[in-house]
Amino acid sequence: MSEAPAPPPSARRRRTFDTFADHPWRTALAVAAVGVLILILLWDWNWFKRPVERAVEARTGRSFTIGGDLDVDLGRVTTIRADALDLGNAEWSDEARMAAADRLDLSIEVLPLLRGQVRIPEIRLQRPQVRLEIGPDREGNWSAFAGDGGGTPIQLRRLWIDDGTLLFLDPEGETEVDVRVASQAPGENDAAPPVAITGEGRWRAAEFELEGTAQSPLDLQDTDSPYRFDLHARAGATRAHARGSLLDAFQFETFGFQMALAGRNLEHLYPLLGLAMPPTPPYSVDGQLQREGTTWHYRDFSGKVGDSDLAGSVTVETGGERNLFKADLVSKLLDLDDLAGFLGGAPESGAGETPSPVQEAEASSSGLIPDTPYELDKLNAMDADVRLRAQRIEADLPLDDMDAHLFLENGVLRLEPLNFGVAGGDIRSNVRMDARKSPIRTTLDADVRGLNLGGLFPDSTLAGDAVGRIGGHAKLVGNGNSIAAMLGSSDGELAIGMGKGEISALLVELAGIDIAEALAFLVTRDRKIPIRCAFAEFAVADGVMTSNALAFDTTDTLIVGEGTIDLESERLDLLLRPRPKDRSILSLRSPLVIGGTFSDPSFRPDLARLGLRGAIALALGSIAPPAALLATLELGPGEDSDCGGEYAR
Repeated sequence: MSEAPAPPPSARRRRTFDTFADHPWRTALAVAAVGVLILILLWDWNWFKRPVERAVEARTGRSFTIGGDLDVDLGRVTTIRADALDLGNAEWSDEARMAAADRLDLSIEVLPLLRGQVRIPEIRLQRPQVRLEIGPDREGNWSAFAGDGGGTPIQLRRLWIDDGTLLFLDPEGETEVDVRVASQAPGENDAAPPVAITGEGRWRAAEFELEGTAQSPLDLQDTDSPYRFDLHARAGATRAHARGSLLDAFQFETFGFQMALAGRNLEHLYPLLGLAMPPTPPYSVDGQLQREGTTWHYRDFSGKVGDSDLAGSVTVETGGERNLFKADLVSKLLDLDDLAGFLGGAPESGAGETPSPVQEAEASSSGLIPDTPYELDKLNAMDADVRLRAQRIEADLPLDDMDAHLFLENGVLRLEPLNFGVAGGDIRSNVRMDARKSPIRTTLDADVRGLNLGGLFPDSTLAGDAVGRIGGHAKLVGNGNSIAAMLGSSDGELAIGMGKGEISALLVELAGIDIAEALAFLVTRDRKIPIRCAFAEFAVADGVMTSNALAFDTTDTLIVGEGTIDLESERLDLLLRPRPKDRSILSLRSPLVIGGTFSDPSFRPDLARLGLRGAIALALGSIAPPAALLATLELGPGEDSDCGGEYAR
């Protein structure tokens, strides 16, 4: 059976045409398929670059360009890629660009978009560069991006930063921070990867370095979960360690975290934070740093300053004409020389002390009274309200505790009060320093109450058993920019005295150089001599204390004195004249001269007068021995003096 001949080509074309004519839907489908194929082959997503740029510009008011390619990989999770992104800066900035990136890869889920949800699984940025700066009106260039929280919320799961940089500028605050940011290994459960941070720059004109880690910047948007970080910064010898967590970190007006500070000298915080602190030995403190608007709190901190422990809370209010520094501080054990910087001195150096190298060199100063000038610009730089209480004091002086309240307002410093517990009693004083002009004018008003005489000499075997209560008063006014200059120019009065008590007879006899009785006490046993009274009153003029009255009266000896104390040169020139009330063959009752300096005093008998008495005795001895003996006898011309009533309390 032979096969039928094939139809000619024209017949086949006619049959195909008839098929499409009979089924028009097939024709439409074929045309659409061809159109899609052509569209896929010819489509360029760069056609959408300009619409995207216009949308960003309309939203931010800033120029925005996509200088490279724009590409889209369609799918259930669609990926958008854009190269060479550039975002313009605020008009007031000298730099036209605020942000840029070599590439942006953004993944977005398509199906949730149909339900009005925006889910972005990941954003990757290559070499992003962000410039944040504060303008002339203290407005940040990022303010254009602050929204009202409305609109469709965006769910962003991961942010990956490859070699990013962040530059923060505050020209008025002399601050420039250059930070490099890079994502680390991804977090657990596909969480946003943390970032490593390194940087350097200037903070208030002081150079510093920064390093540490933080959660992904993506986590900053979640205001219900804490944003964790751990950063270390160093500016010269000052170190800071900020760590912990922030809630709603974009609320720059309110935040809090743990902050540790350490350095060689609290004075170094002045250029960094604008806090005019006195010089101190090395310090280390750790507490909770919080901000509430223009008020900063450093709460519940503890640590050490030199050899003293220190704890409490500090508040700095920055909204006024000057910063207001408020503090409530407590020390369980205060090493007094750690406060030397407040007086213009330096902490002690040597074994068991912790001054800085500079302070160790300053400690070699020859003068006992601090002579380092106060810096008037610091005293006028801020206001202060500081309370410091020390439960125990370590010092060469017999100090028990301290309660001081400092006020600094518009260049006027007041210590009201400055109280010390001393030898079972106390010294209560008020100090006022007016630093509004140079030299500083200082007034001191102090009362001495109930000091135990024996407690003033706790390390002395002889004086430690003394009994008696001491009281007194001092009122001085001086001009000068240091403690030494203030005292060296001071005018006023000083009086101190005590009522009835007891003291070692050996001390009294030594003061009178009674050889026989002193030897008797040394080889047998000491005994107590009742004190009737003791007092000293000085008039102070131009830094020189001149005695108006000076006496020490016991049942054994009356000692009277006279002389001067020069506060400017720190020199002593006092003469004590013993008037014994008993008789002794070997009594050499010569006056006692107290001289030298405050740091190196001298005690010596008046040898010239003693030599004269010896010459008379020898002359008399050549005539009749009894007469020579009589010349060495002290008949006790001193008389009892009822002078203790005023100081007996």
